[in-house]
Amino acid sequence: MTSTASTPATPGVTSPPVPPTAGHDANDLSEFGYDQQLHRSLGKFASFAAGFSFVSILTTIFQLFGLGFGFGGPAFFWTWPIVYGGQFLVALCFAEIAARYPISGAIYQWSRRMGGEVIGWFGGWFMMIAQIVTAAAAAIALQVVLPTVWTGFQLIGDDPTLTSTSGAANAVLLGSILLVVVTAINCIGVTWMSRVNSIGVTCELVGVVAVVLALFTHAKRGPDVVFDTGLPGQQPGYIWAFIVSGLMAAYVMVGFGSAGELAEETRNPRRVAPRTIRMALTVSAIGGGLMLLGALMAAPTLGEELATGGLPYVLESVLGSFWGKVLLCDVAVAIFICTLAIQTACSRLMFSMARDGRLPFSKQLAHVNSRTGTPILPSVLIGLLCIGILLVNVGNSAIFATLASVCIILIYLAYLAVTAPMLYRRFQGWPRGGVAVDAEGKKLFGLGRFGIVVNLLAVVYGTLMVVNLAWPRAEVFDPTGEMPILRWAGPICIAATVLVGIACYPRGKQHPKPVVVGA
Repeated sequence: MTSTASTPATPGVTSPPVPPTAGHDANDLSEFGYDQQLHRSLGKFASFAAGFSFVSILTTIFQLFGLGFGFGGPAFFWTWPIVYGGQFLVALCFAEIAARYPISGAIYQWSRRMGGEVIGWFGGWFMMIAQIVTAAAAAIALQVVLPTVWTGFQLIGDDPTLTSTSGAANAVLLGSILLVVVTAINCIGVTWMSRVNSIGVTCELVGVVAVVLALFTHAKRGPDVVFDTGLPGQQPGYIWAFIVSGLMAAYVMVGFGSAGELAEETRNPRRVAPRTIRMALTVSAIGGGLMLLGALMAAPTLGEELATGGLPYVLESVLGSFWGKVLLCDVAVAIFICTLAIQTACSRLMFSMARDGRLPFSKQLAHVNSRTGTPILPSVLIGLLCIGILLVNVGNSAIFATLASVCIILIYLAYLAVTAPMLYRRFQGWPRGGVAVDAEGKKLFGLGRFGIVVNLLAVVYGTLMVVNLAWPRAEVFDPTGEMPILRWAGPICIAATVLVGIACYPRGKQHPKPVVVGA
């Protein structure tokens, strides 16, 4: 619990509660009007692992290196620290609000407490849709890895290429099997989920270190390669190529707030979640930056082969076939825990919204199994929806790639649903009261007098990134030129998500636990 130098909070009001009593996280939760239903068993590393595995740099950089390099040449490296800087501003805002509202369904709960019921609902809606699509996109990545490790994983046809008929069908099969497995783990309980996730994150961290060492010990050029603009730099308007190349980093550095989604299952979340949110993003940024730099230094060439082959092309030339396959196995583990983390975060978000009666069939979705301490139905439903989305990939992987890109836009919009109203509330004096402390009597994380500046920059960054992500570019959304309408996929899908959200919004239903906005 927390306390401040101000007067105690009134029961039923959702401002940070008072007097602190160490070890009473359940009582802390009750101050917000919720019972402790989920099993509270996660420690610091498990909380960190939730955010780190969602970002999953070994998975995402492995897939997207060619995207960034192809658009911006070696100098695209600088988009990585730029995006990290912007996302760290968002993470600082998340860390401050996570310390004050340690509740499952973080984005939904934070946005409604800052902006009211409508903004809160749409913040949760955007994030939930995005996470479902992202989990499907992560699961389908197995097709890029497993058939390369062993041809026996190509169960359908002979061509493992994702754009081929057999490759697309096999991708759906492998992705569906993965989703069934992670759904089962999530249904068993958060303890098993955290064990599997922690082991997987440990393997991924070891893999990242191994990749970085292998690349730097086989460097063919110096670190000054990052100042080479490559072929795009020989064309007028390199700044636009640079901006497009930044989409790679924007796609990767999301999901670090997952520690907040598991707040009701974390011990002393007011202290742990803010720290692990920042740590998950920073560790991912450092590891990913070193991988990018190492790949540029060790690549056999800086030409078209690197743009099309990406990081796998570099590692195969550095490590050879055997060790390259060992690393691919580690990448498969990273894909597994990434999918697990995304589904877990989404299930807690769905549970949190259903617990408040804000979704269809809320009573069923909000039910928590007394033995496992987990909301089973949300996990099952999310798994089925992800498998349904995978079917989109059959016959037209371009549409699936577009959906995967659009879901990132929705995540950034969900982030803005927190940071924008949060900035408005800061001008009204939030956070109010004196110094707040956690269950151990230690001061909560806060931005102090820098809060308005940091929050303002986070909103500006988020707005610019949404525009950049949604900009109708043929080379991103319709690279083959066969479906020109796809270049407008960003605005169209955002509009469609909003319209469906309006149809699903629980109009006429008073929230069972109203909040004092911005308290």
